[in-house]
Amino acid sequence: MWGDIAIAFMIAFMTSFMMTPQTIKIAKKLGAVDTPKDERRINKVPMPRLGGLAVIAGFLMSIVYLLIVMTIEGNINLAQENYHSKLIGFAGGGLIICLVCFYDDVKGVKAIVKLFAQILGAMVVVKSGIIIDSIDIPFIKIDSENELFYQILTIFWIIGITNAMNLIDGLDGLSTGISIISCVSLLIIFSLNGSPVISIILITALCGSLVGFLPYNFNPAKTFIGDTGSNFLGYCMSIISILGIAKTYTAIVIVAPLIVLALPLFDTIFAIFRRLIHGKSLKAIIEPDAEHLHHKMLRKGFTQKQAVLILYGLSATFGMFAIILLESGIWKALSFALIIIVIIAMGYKEFFKQRLLGENEIEEEEQIEGQMDIEEGK
Repeated sequence: MWGDIAIAFMIAFMTSFMMTPQTIKIAKKLGAVDTPKDERRINKVPMPRLGGLAVIAGFLMSIVYLLIVMTIEGNINLAQENYHSKLIGFAGGGLIICLVCFYDDVKGVKAIVKLFAQILGAMVVVKSGIIIDSIDIPFIKIDSENELFYQILTIFWIIGITNAMNLIDGLDGLSTGISIISCVSLLIIFSLNGSPVISIILITALCGSLVGFLPYNFNPAKTFIGDTGSNFLGYCMSIISILGIAKTYTAIVIVAPLIVLALPLFDTIFAIFRRLIHGKSLKAIIEPDAEHLHHKMLRKGFTQKQAVLILYGLSATFGMFAIILLESGIWKALSFALIIIVIIAMGYKEFFKQRLLGENEIEEEEQIEGQMDIEEGK
């Protein structure tokens, strides 16, 4: 299996890495360029935003090749658990969402149209048989025969994760890096859990395509992943996480994907409540704002790179917590979290002080250079 994992990663990585420069050219030809026109946009110059096409290409190239080869070798049986129908539903729902988001990247569409596409795509997925069909969490036990409840829950899960990854896509490399960390965490969890091989291959291919794209997307970015890419990431992870827990339904296994994706989920939940309170209407939920976690960090004085790296660390901590929880239990996971909190509490003031000192030094250097320019001009 590890050979197939390596192949899945490398094909996706190489395809995405080689395709990204082509998507930059395509974006410029089609006018799919993000122009800084309001306070929400962090970029100072127009930026191509069709990088998601390279990520999708890498993912598809890897998956199609491996499914064909593994089927021929007899290492995977797509008839088992009705995987052929599930994969068709996965592809169909993704196509609906990506087409609408692609049009949004090029021409622009209203948020309600994208939401409708997400709902329709999620319904296609549920119809294909990909569904959360059991909840076994302490104090929460839902009757497994309540099919309608689980169908609605699955639709909400897909839409929620899809939007969570889209909303956190606000800084160079942020959604890409957090998605890579989440993919690695889920890969480890799936391996420990003995999850279906299809889920392991899918998450590895997604990780590989993101790693291939990150060099072009990390600060200073050469291209953005766009709505097409960010929606595709959330959509894929929401479905792969369902496939990954298909064999077991213990409380820890079900909660693990929630913990891994905690950062974008919390940011989305806070955004919903914030917009409801400020906008005082359901319509306000889909109205964009500049109050996400990364926006607040920038206003605190962090640079883009600093904010992204800090959020990477936070996401990695959530991922490690989920892995330790699954492998070693709640007490070891809680002790790990406590140690991390203590370390951050001890070092935060000094870190903040050094950051301010660095900023003051830069300002002083700029003032000196400006004064020298004035004197030379005289």
